[in-house]
Amino acid sequence: MTPEPTLTIVTVAHNTRIVVRGCLDAIRACEAPFPLETILVDTGLDGTAAMVRAEYPEVTVLEAPENPGYSAANNLALRRASGSYVLLLNPDTLLPPEGAASAVARLDRDAGIGILGVKLVRGDGSLDRACRRSFPTPENALYHFLRLPKLFPRSARFGQYNLTHLDPNREHPVDAVAGSFMLIRRQVLEQIGLLDEVFWMYGEDLDLCWRAREAGWRTHYFPEVRVLHLKGESSKARSLKCTYEFFRAMHLFYEKHYAARAPLVQNVIVTAAIVFLGATSLAADRLRPPGRRRVS
Repeated sequence: MTPEPTLTIVTVAHNTRIVVRGCLDAIRACEAPFPLETILVDTGLDGTAAMVRAEYPEVTVLEAPENPGYSAANNLALRRASGSYVLLLNPDTLLPPEGAASAVARLDRDAGIGILGVKLVRGDGSLDRACRRSFPTPENALYHFLRLPKLFPRSARFGQYNLTHLDPNREHPVDAVAGSFMLIRRQVLEQIGLLDEVFWMYGEDLDLCWRAREAGWRTHYFPEVRVLHLKGESSKARSLKCTYEFFRAMHLFYEKHYAARAPLVQNVIVTAAIVFLGATSLAADRLRPPGRRRVS
């Protein structure tokens, strides 16, 4: 009999065959004192599934060529996951050999932490600021889009969106961590459910952290594990669909978690602001060459 996995690693690939190899090689090199299982969901048409089956027979491959969206694709794997912990991991990340074991050990030391994130760094060594953040509010989102955190990075008021005022090398509780690396207790998912599939892409990680907090779980940032995130490599040409979904997710999150408690005039202003920002971003992306479209 093979032991039941302690950790299930889930990654979703969409036409990312080249970077997937690096991700799976890093997973294969993990030095973990417990059983691992890896589930890859292929939503693209570039032959990733066939390549993984041939070169990584230990990986369970699920195919969803219709591309149901990031949340739904992850949920396909989460329904198959056997681990007592689940790690959502982007295909353009590289785990260090001890990373998975260290992250699981940190959760084991504190039964109140339901979701754990780590320090994500980009290819140039800079911090991927999305790896730890507060829940977006109309106020901190306004500061963010006005670029005030760049002008006043040590300000607790202006830096709330990405917590720029906190030392990225020290662990601390946070509202949310990025779905690029999100370690979740199985108990959390059993209690609050899987990712909300109304979020096609973006926002699903924030929503999961919100629901976990509502259920009494804490989310924690753990920088002792440092994961390389080749951000944008999995989709060098950010599609207009992604730009649209980014702002749609912003509106969905606001409607789900804030609108019912807010005055009507605030809801109108927030909706108008999101529509304006989305429209200008879509227009700007249409004018950029495909290879130079920005990636969030």
